[in-house]
Amino acid sequence: MIDPNRIPQHIAIIMDGNGRWATERGKPRSYGHAAGTDTIRSVTADCVRLGVKYLTLYAFSTENWNRPAEEVAALMDLVLTQLTNEIFDKNNVRFRVIGDMSQMPEAVQKRLRDTEEHTASYDRMTVVVALSYSSRWEITDATRRIAEKVRNGEMKPEDICEDTVSQHLNTWFMPDPDLLIRTGGELRISNYLLWQIAYAELYFTPVYWPDFNNDNLLEAVEYYQSKQRRFGKTEEQIEAEELLKAKK
Repeated sequence: MIDPNRIPQHIAIIMDGNGRWATERGKPRSYGHAAGTDTIRSVTADCVRLGVKYLTLYAFSTENWNRPAEEVAALMDLVLTQLTNEIFDKNNVRFRVIGDMSQMPEAVQKRLRDTEEHTASYDRMTVVVALSYSSRWEITDATRRIAEKVRNGEMKPEDICEDTVSQHLNTWFMPDPDLLIRTGGELRISNYLLWQIAYAELYFTPVYWPDFNNDNLLEAVEYYQSKQRRFGKTEEQIEAEELLKAKK
């Protein structure tokens, strides 16, 4: 049973298994990616109904540029054809993108910018898509920008703290994920939000992304709610804090 008072504020998902889903059906890998866009629509709507505030989807990594050219081209085409305002208008959902946009085709960059602008006033939930993204790239980029500020005298080295790094990451505008879901059966993080998931609950499922549905999402949320999030504290400390809150 889902506790409506303990819904994760931010869910991050590694959408894995599209290619294998298609291959098992004798179809090209691009067929699986296309099917995966239907899952994005349904999961977005499901998260809105649950009350999730941020949904971050790992769509294309910096390493994915090394995939066969025809698969990369098909993925870029999906951005152009499937990223429609209807998805966001219907659910009052804001769209944001993170990643190295300079690597994306100009037409894709324009579609992403236009969608961000169109949905800028929507506030029920924010969907963040990670495109041409990797944590190592992101942290390297943040380090360069912090170093530039130190060189220009805008910041002192001794003033750099964890918040400084967080504020220079692509994800500066949202809280860290509470729950990370990976579909497709692999048990790894794949260079995704490495800084941000320091205390996230990790949920792995063998279900391929095109088959991931509301029941699977609820199972992941139930798993999250079964955990006591201690953030380095002891179980006794957490229980005492919860008791104090209940008395208030």
